[in-house]
Amino acid sequence: MKYFYFSFIIAVVGLGLAFFVGRFEAVYLTAILAVLEISLSFDNAVVNAKILKTMDKIWQRRFLTWGLIIAVFGMRLIIPILIVAVAADMGIMETVNIALFEPDKYESILSNTENLIYAFGGAFLWMVFSDFMFEKKEIKWIKPIEKTAEKFGKVNNISLMIAILIGIIIVYDAKSHTVAIAYFLGILSYSLLKALDEYFSTENVKNGLMGLVYLEILDASFSFDGVIGAFAITPNIILIMLGLGIGAMFVRSLTIWMVEKELLDEYKYLEHGAHYAIGILAFIMFLKIFIEIPETVTGTLGLILLIAAFVHSKMELKKVKN
Repeated sequence: MKYFYFSFIIAVVGLGLAFFVGRFEAVYLTAILAVLEISLSFDNAVVNAKILKTMDKIWQRRFLTWGLIIAVFGMRLIIPILIVAVAADMGIMETVNIALFEPDKYESILSNTENLIYAFGGAFLWMVFSDFMFEKKEIKWIKPIEKTAEKFGKVNNISLMIAILIGIIIVYDAKSHTVAIAYFLGILSYSLLKALDEYFSTENVKNGLMGLVYLEILDASFSFDGVIGAFAITPNIILIMLGLGIGAMFVRSLTIWMVEKELLDEYKYLEHGAHYAIGILAFIMFLKIFIEIPETVTGTLGLILLIAAFVHSKMELKKVKN
């Protein structure tokens, strides 16, 4: 529990601020957002743990402090405002004022532009999911699916080709050039972040300041799913920041816990379950361009996948020990 003390303190403070914003309903929505962030970012914690274990203790602590500030105020506050500003063709300050002081108007603008958010977020999430599915993996969870995907993964740029095909279908049905722009901007954003990942992915930058920068780039690439998915829960920008910030803190504590306890190899299917959850979220966001889907469906399906992955990992671990 010592690894999560600070996370619980942040959670209490965040939920207290949420109560001040909107009483018990706001506390409930903030808690849901925190759970969403944790569930969708578990794979981020696993990847971070692989990198963080090569860094000095002082930089591991800075990952929890400096990195959290960047994660909360950068990716969980500024990025959502930018998304709404771009989607609604508004200035940044105008968007901030509306988000803070005219929530009804903000929600109305958001509802008129939500298809662009779904298109952008769905495209980004698809790339995260498909790159995992098509890569060669030593450990396979749902073997028939992953073995088939691995065979297709031998085709160069298979993820991008399928993403383009999905985009053509969505744009044809939506009959909207703005949806097309949003969708392909999602693919472009992921590609740029992946390029940055590869640029920094060398052994001589996995320590100190550059190691921290690399981890924040990884966090940015994974946090888009939580940021975009948060709009399906609430349009309130403050609650989004609080909920995702709480979740981000727990993910960082979880990362340190996995490093210290060396648990990365024990629960071997959790990363798979997290990626399947991301894939489900991408698919739902595509569907929401055309039909209404209850927000609870996304979180429930993701939670079921993660629980299944955990239980299966536990069963396999028990077999090995016996």
